[in-house]
Amino acid sequence: MNLLFIILSTITSLFADEQPVFKGGQKNLASFIYNNLIYPEYSRDNCLQGTVQVSFKLNQQGKIYYSEVTKGFGIDLDKEALRVVRLTSGKWIMPANHDTLVSMVLPVNFTLRDYKCEQRSKDEINAAINAYHAREGLSMVIFNYYDKKSEGNYNPADEARIEAIKMQLGYDDKFIERLLKQAQRKLKQGDSQGACEDFQIIRMLGSSRSATFIEQHCK
Repeated sequence: MNLLFIILSTITSLFADEQPVFKGGQKNLASFIYNNLIYPEYSRDNCLQGTVQVSFKLNQQGKIYYSEVTKGFGIDLDKEALRVVRLTSGKWIMPANHDTLVSMVLPVNFTLRDYKCEQRSKDEINAAINAYHAREGLSMVIFNYYDKKSEGNYNPADEARIEAIKMQLGYDDKFIERLLKQAQRKLKQGDSQGACEDFQIIRMLGSSRSATFIEQHCK
């Protein structure tokens, strides 16, 4: 059985004497991250692992009002680390003297086990990261095409080329089904923003399968 292990490092605060505390303490924070994090498909399939540093600021109500990745890989691991840290918003106990301009730093470590990742060389890992960026560029070609198609401003002669790119990237019915289930999982987590991003990707791949969800959750 393949297992996913996520190790959460100790949260740090920059220039603050008293730190905000996650409700239930550090153990609950680690459990929350573990239970809500969805290991990105591309990184999982290509043995991409490591620590992503997420910086965020909290208001006096313990809600995150600013967040960014300060150290990452420029791939889907960064996006997921940022998403799951944002889910902690409103779950922090704030000290009375907390300076809301101070940044908190939460390192999230992605680690795969039983995926034979130890067999991957550094060069292969770097190649996979470069391929991710190339994939993003090709995805934008697809998205732009279907955006124009929805507006009636497109060239039907391009359809075959777009379908070939989709096949090359594995954007088939099975992929859309996985993405739809992932979006529904995010909805259950209370992450309508993340879910709607997935629903919109499905739409921009030329599928109507997310139309009802977009109508219900993404207005």
